[in-house]
Amino acid sequence: MTTLLKTTGLGLVLVSLTACNMNGTSNPMDTAEFRQSRYEQVLKVQEFDACRTEALKLDSQARTRASSGAYLTSARVMDKCSADLGPTAEAVDQEERMRLSALATLNYFRGGDIEQARLGFERFTSAYPGHDLYFAGGTSFLATCKALLGRSKPQSYGEFATLNVSQTVKSEIRRINHWKNK
Repeated sequence: MTTLLKTTGLGLVLVSLTACNMNGTSNPMDTAEFRQSRYEQVLKVQEFDACRTEALKLDSQARTRASSGAYLTSARVMDKCSADLGPTAEAVDQEERMRLSALATLNYFRGGDIEQARLGFERFTSAYPGHDLYFAGGTSFLATCKALLGRSKPQSYGEFATLNVSQTVKSEIRRINHWKNK
């Protein structure tokens, strides 16, 4: 009788232990597809980092040489870095992507390709609505681009004080307005 109770008790314990794990499926994060997807995402981020490093090196060379062609080359490489990210873009810090996009837009301006600068500005504002970047002097990237693209309303000499753009940009806009009115 005691052997029968022990055997029955052991059987009940084993049945109850197997009943505890009602979930027969494994963790979805342990699947091969998840690991493969994550691996591809990590590779894309590493490629982005290498591409960004190369683009920033080209930007530095463009600044040293003050060459419009070098600015355009660096801007194109920056655009390519962002485009190559594709759906894995969220894996890269948003502010890092914003800075690269803004620098590409500014380098299109510096290189003289205003149409690409306009497209870059539009991509920036649609990809990052409600976000802005500020230069070291506290001036606004968005306000500067709007002023350079002529998207802000015409300003008289005294009204330029309200624009959050650098003195250089204000002087250039005044020069353009002066020659437009001649």
